[in-house]
Amino acid sequence: MSTTPTKYTAPLNIITSAKIDWQMDDTGNKVPVSGEFGDVYFSHTDGLAESRHVFLMHNQLPERLANLSPKQCFTIAELGLGTGLNLLATWQLWRQLRDQYPQLASARLHFITTEKYPIPLADLTQILTLWGQRAPELAKFIEPLLAAYPPIIAGCHRLNFFADNLSVDMWFGDAAESLTKLLSDKSTQPTPYIDAWFLDGFAPSCNSTLWAENIFAQIQRLSCPNTTAATYSSAGIVKRALKKYGFYIHKVKGFGRKRQMLTAIMTDSDKNDHISDPTSDNTCIDESRDTNDKKAYSAFDHTVIIGAGVSGLLMAWTLANRGIRVTLLDKSAPLAGASGNPRALLAPKMTPIHHVDEHLHTIGYLYSSRLYRQLNQEAKKEQIPPVLESTGALDLLIKANIGTEQITDYPNDMATTLSSEQAQEISGLKEQEVSENLYLSQSGLVNPQALKQIILTHPLIHFQQLTVNRISETQSQVCIQGCDKDKSELAITADNVVVCAAFESHQIDKRIFDCRKIRGQLSWFTPTPEQLAHLPKIPLKYSGYCALFSAQTGDAQLNNVVASQPQFLLGASFIRNDTATDIRSEEHQISRDKLITAIPELSAVIPTDISSWKGRAGVRTQTPDYHPIVGQLIDSNRMWVMSAMGAKGYALAPLCAEALTDMMLGSFSPFSAAMLARLSPHRTRLQTPLV
Repeated sequence: MSTTPTKYTAPLNIITSAKIDWQMDDTGNKVPVSGEFGDVYFSHTDGLAESRHVFLMHNQLPERLANLSPKQCFTIAELGLGTGLNLLATWQLWRQLRDQYPQLASARLHFITTEKYPIPLADLTQILTLWGQRAPELAKFIEPLLAAYPPIIAGCHRLNFFADNLSVDMWFGDAAESLTKLLSDKSTQPTPYIDAWFLDGFAPSCNSTLWAENIFAQIQRLSCPNTTAATYSSAGIVKRALKKYGFYIHKVKGFGRKRQMLTAIMTDSDKNDHISDPTSDNTCIDESRDTNDKKAYSAFDHTVIIGAGVSGLLMAWTLANRGIRVTLLDKSAPLAGASGNPRALLAPKMTPIHHVDEHLHTIGYLYSSRLYRQLNQEAKKEQIPPVLESTGALDLLIKANIGTEQITDYPNDMATTLSSEQAQEISGLKEQEVSENLYLSQSGLVNPQALKQIILTHPLIHFQQLTVNRISETQSQVCIQGCDKDKSELAITADNVVVCAAFESHQIDKRIFDCRKIRGQLSWFTPTPEQLAHLPKIPLKYSGYCALFSAQTGDAQLNNVVASQPQFLLGASFIRNDTATDIRSEEHQISRDKLITAIPELSAVIPTDISSWKGRAGVRTQTPDYHPIVGQLIDSNRMWVMSAMGAKGYALAPLCAEALTDMMLGSFSPFSAAMLARLSPHRTRLQTPLV
């Protein structure tokens, strides 16, 4: 038997961070060099000027972006994020144009970029800090980019910069695989296409994989007539591939001492007469496609959303941030159902890292964390309590599908294992055996009331109390009929309807799957000073969860709490096929028993007299495969659904809303084609009714 040690091989989906070396450029400044490929990230002469010359000017971006119509989206795809310099240069141009052209106020820029070896945040901060000193005009973009920069794990990370109507999708992983995951279904209208390509990988002689045939095949698939491309490279392999996959190419003066670079434009065999001579210095863009897109966008103005829980609120927010007017309907009030708990714990449901890029809970959690932290800034301006209180959380792994050894390859700021002593210190537990744990440093408590307040302040969102009785769809619109709070009949017309009514979604439209209904009661009490001293200091996950929080101004609108007083939250119960929402003492007891069974030392702290406990009961909606339902209803052009979030609405709804909005508007989704299929209202798992 061989005694040769086995070499450790990382799972395929573990992303390797870039290794940064440093050199001096022509002006005496330190510049980063790839340790993997031995090539520079940008020109030794002036990287920012190179970005503007190669990618902005030679994709004609100043002219093309300035000519966008209201609500129109322009999509750029970049091969090789690198230091983010191309993104920063594009962002600066976009803001300048939006300041100059009023019609761009509701237009959107979507920047998609791939990177197999992302630069670690510490190195990126050093690189971009130097750029902020060399080019002070970039400083106002560098800070928010670094604040939003995602952890280095595989998959798509969507970064939204709402003030600039800019969305950035960072796909970490192999470029060919990432491009393959982008869904461009030509049977749907409008169809998402890339408008301009930044072909900015390291030189073909250093990194041939980014210039391979499978890459150019994907570029062709995702392009349309008049899609442009620009690259600093003029290598023969690049010229031949662009020609083979449908582009006219044009050699122009390169940047600095570089003699040549390439520009290209996608041809259309049916419209070749519309495309100017590619050898001309003034290659033009055929305006016919842009005009069609403008018509599609201008026709989409008003959407009705039925259901004002977390799914409906986040769907309204996402559409409104794309310039769409939203009427939000609910038979009662916003957050009247299961989404209205005093607090929600935002913590990832971990998976082995080789599954992470297709794990909805992980990518949903990461996006939600970014969004809620952004909204904290809005809350501060509006003098509203924070949406997300960053507390961290400790998972005791009592009911988990993953162990400590399976998260060792995750970045520590996402999940790490603490020693027993560290875990006891951070949690406040003294006797509990906690050697098996996951510490989730970025987790926190979401304040649903604060989230609701911020969303409903958006000028394009209007709430209307309405019990929906009938929906009728025509070719040009949808009509919603119902009764308002005064029992008066009301009819509302819209371009689209999105059903976000949890378990009642099936009642509104029978095409929506009739999901499993699970009653859950959350319990809380006001601890005495002595109890407070011995309660856990951070949220804990076991077979349920518990958390200490201080009630904020406005919380009492939804729940029986007293502002500024500490509350201890625990639960929740799990009762199948029960849709009643009364508060039950036996479920208070169930939650107490579950907690002290998991953490026996709390039996002396948690009161045995539960008669004064408060609670809230809601009905969770769950599918057979535990995935939400997100997409367009069959045999409909204007009816959509986003529902069945289970108990994870605050983690999943924000990114699901982004994906559904992209479907509606004809943009590229942050979900892979495979993930969209798993969320489809018509997937195979939803063809058989529950028994």
